[in-house]
Amino acid sequence: MPSNIDMDILRTFVTGIELGSFARAADRLGRSPSAISLQLRKLEEQVGHPLLRKNGRGLVLTEAGEILIGYARRILQLNDGALAAIHALTDLEGWLRVGIPPDFAETWFPALLTKFAQYYPKIRVEAQVDSGNALINALRNGKLDLALTWGDMNNPLGEHVADHQLVWIENPLNNQDPTKPLSLVMFDMPCAFRDAAIRALDSADMQWRHTFSSLSLSGIWAAVTAGLGMTVRIADSVPAHLRVLDIAHEPLPPLGKIALYLHTGTGNASPESAKLKDLMMAACKRHSVSTLPGAAEPFSKTDNW
Repeated sequence: MPSNIDMDILRTFVTGIELGSFARAADRLGRSPSAISLQLRKLEEQVGHPLLRKNGRGLVLTEAGEILIGYARRILQLNDGALAAIHALTDLEGWLRVGIPPDFAETWFPALLTKFAQYYPKIRVEAQVDSGNALINALRNGKLDLALTWGDMNNPLGEHVADHQLVWIENPLNNQDPTKPLSLVMFDMPCAFRDAAIRALDSADMQWRHTFSSLSLSGIWAAVTAGLGMTVRIADSVPAHLRVLDIAHEPLPPLGKIALYLHTGTGNASPESAKLKDLMMAACKRHSVSTLPGAAEPFSKTDNW
């Protein structure tokens, strides 16, 4: 007779894989590391196969683990969807206001709002896509409930949620003349991405010039497309017609990583606000990169875009 997989243990398994660490899963779920280890052993006993194996100093999924993780996500999604549908009967209404950088507005954020609507279909989410300075000011003035920014914005209450690799981006049809200063397409100061580019170029003793500035990310992409220069962003937001440069084969310096922070307003956190925050943190971690030993430290005291 088939046995039933414990739902709490399944959630622990999925959370640990998505966060890339079962120690982080212990913090997120409010359990001790030893309790998490016991849950994982119990899960392996229930399915009859090892799910994880050592790989260096970390853990990776076994073949059985790869199979289970896909089913586990769908099982939890069905479970959470059923509960959300029932909770929606309370007719909870209202709105949440969240601020995000432009890099995510057309990538993973719309799908996140769709998922949030499954839990709270009558809660309206108003999104503000803006610079970090503008988002933090709005948060402090009570105009936002949550804000996602590049860097901590000198906010001691901000939570570091992920690091992203910075990349050089150009139009593949544009050929930069190596005898001339590197043309940069950037936001005006203050700008974390501009800081990173200039810092890397100055460290490599490479000449540069700022040829184009814009107040919007779409303006930056348009200028790079027009061949006015190259820019620096994260790889996830690069339009398909532009190219991420491989610095292993290009005369360009490495850029390091940039830190992403999530800030919460000063008001009492509602259940729906806490849920949106959890979804945002999970999405940020899924689309992030971890800091490798010996890699450049992520920029954290950043400003603006």
